[in-house]
Amino acid sequence: MHRLRSFLTVLGIVFGVASVIAMLAVGEGASHEAQEQIRRLGSNNIILRSLKPPEEQKTASQRSFVVEYGLTYEDVERVKATIPGVTVVVPARIMRDYVWRNDRRVDCEILGTVPWYPAMHSARLRAGRYFSTSELEGSVNVAVLDSSMAAQLFPIDSPLAGSVRIGSAYYRVIGIMEPEATVSSAAGSEEGAASANDAAKAAACRMYIPLTTAKNRFGETLIKRRSGSMEAERVELHQATVKVHRQEDVIEVAAIIADLLDSNHKKKDYELVVPLELLRQAERTKRIFNIVLGSIAAISLLVGGIGIMNIMLATVTERTREIGIRRALGAKRRDIVVQFLIETVILSSSGGVIGVALGIAVPFAVTRFAHMVTIITPWSPAIAFSISAFVGTVFGIYPALRAARMDPVEALRHE
Repeated sequence: MHRLRSFLTVLGIVFGVASVIAMLAVGEGASHEAQEQIRRLGSNNIILRSLKPPEEQKTASQRSFVVEYGLTYEDVERVKATIPGVTVVVPARIMRDYVWRNDRRVDCEILGTVPWYPAMHSARLRAGRYFSTSELEGSVNVAVLDSSMAAQLFPIDSPLAGSVRIGSAYYRVIGIMEPEATVSSAAGSEEGAASANDAAKAAACRMYIPLTTAKNRFGETLIKRRSGSMEAERVELHQATVKVHRQEDVIEVAAIIADLLDSNHKKKDYELVVPLELLRQAERTKRIFNIVLGSIAAISLLVGGIGIMNIMLATVTERTREIGIRRALGAKRRDIVVQFLIETVILSSSGGVIGVALGIAVPFAVTRFAHMVTIITPWSPAIAFSISAFVGTVFGIYPALRAARMDPVEALRHE
């Protein structure tokens, strides 16, 4: 009889259920994307990076200064020779320069590395091939471009078999690489956040060349000219990725490598990133995030349940005479309780069904228009609907009991 009132009553349940599903889907999508980036770094990998010490950064403001720091080829050989369980080591040098193609240029990161780099970092080729061991040994001028960089330098024609230029040296393009995942180890600090942003920008424009070619072309001393000053950095290796045979040994091997580097470096000019630790931390954060989001959305369900309870109490008052007539005709108290509980459960379940439909539609809209990854887990609609039915039952018990406890004589006299 009161369709509008019933619809407005279930709106609280509708939005509560929809918000539970939608918020969990957004949180799950964000968590999945972060974990996927970490997984692409390799759960069996340990990443070593050269790090300029703070005292070196302060003195680098002098007019002319050569800063020497970071990982060395000797460090890589020590790790391979002395630590059991280490199967592969991937050294890399990172430079930054302008890459030209005719009159087009991009400021990008140039990564000098080895042929087994893609396998270690789960990097995928979009087209072409990666450089070979013979090209590494022969210091051949070949290059693999990041897909975004290839689109900027070759907007119309295919980059494969084309060439790009760095300074006066030309490099033949042999492959196109998908963008890589980058994760900073110090994500909690301002410096860590800044380095993460820098890494993300660098990974968005990257060129891969053989390590020997990079060493011959750029040398080990990189010169940075600034207004009124010149800074030179001597770094043998900017990065090295160590693969451990068993995942169970990754944390222990990382501690051994840290001790080994610490004993052979006078200053803290390196950092260790262990993707496995970051992955476990991301999983813990995901659980906390889901609990927080679920708790916030559950408040909406609680409010919806209070609304149902309020309207059912009003309904009991309106239908006092009806209750008296039923009791006079022989209805027992449990019949009255069941009657009002059924009405309450129907209201809450109807709101739950509409809320599930809306909750499933919202993540698809977010993915389509906001270009965010959302993941609807199978259990979230089921749990949200179950909670809505449970809330309806709990908040319907008191009105139903109140109706059942009415004195039939007094109820019949009610006008």
